[in-house]
Order: sequence, then C-alpha cells, then structure tokens
Amino acid sequence: MKKLGLSIFVLFLSFGIFAQSSVVGKWRTIDDDTGKMKSIVEIYIQDGKLFGKIIELKSDADPNKVCTECTDYRKGKKIVGMQIITGLEIDDDVWEGDDGILDPDNGKLYDCKIWEEDGKLQVRGYIGFIFRTQTWIKA
Repeated sequence: MKKLGLSIFVLFLSFGIFAQSSVVGKWRTIDDDTGKMKSIVEIYIQDGKLFGKIIELKSDADPNKVCTECTDYRKGKKIVGMQIITGLEIDDDVWEGDDGILDPDNGKLYDCKIWEEDGKLQVRGYIGFIFRTQTWIKA
C-alpha cells in the first residue's frame, strides 16, 4: 500500500514538473505584421518563477540595438541579453504576473499569461480587458 501511495505521489510530482518545464527552453517570436521570426527568447525558471531573455534577433536586425523606449532600468540597454519576462508564477498550467512582459519595441510593460498549447507557446500581454496573444514556436 505504501508503494502505491509513493507511486501516485511521484506520478503527480512528475506531472507538476512537466507542466512547469513545458514552457522552458528557446522560443522563436513571430512578427505580427510579417509572420517572420523576430527573435529567440530563452525561458527559464529561477527560484520557482518564470523569466525570459532575448538571446538573438532576426538576422537582418542590428545586434547592438538598444531599448530607447524603455522607461525603467532597461533604458539604453542592449536588447540582446535583455530580460523581457520577469517573475511569472504558475497557477494550474498558466504562468502569469503583473507587469510580467516588456515589449522592447515600445518600452511598455504588460501583465502577462503564458501557457503551452499543442507544442507552441501562447504569450498574452494585456492591460485590463485589452489583450494580444502571440504564438511562439519552439526554436
């Protein structure tokens, strides 16, 4: 009986780890207008929270481009290496947080929800009831 209980516990634990780690990795962001790759974001878990940083821009973009529109500590910093997802917490299978994602094109912070669906990442930035969801592809 103890072995059965332990097996069930390990099974549920592994489901929890899978749900948390299914979003971890490198993801291609897609430009809403052109449908082409815009950047690669590396998503990782640190101290139980989700973070993501831009590790590569599309091939024709300036690798030394800085965030001129940012209004926080990222102003004037290079976009490559910049953390754009900060401190999301998991609730069921959805990672979410206030001011959790930065759009380096306009310097704005948005509340954020991220979840995996059919092998793709759904990334939703929103303010109140206004939102935009992007689909990111595994790199």
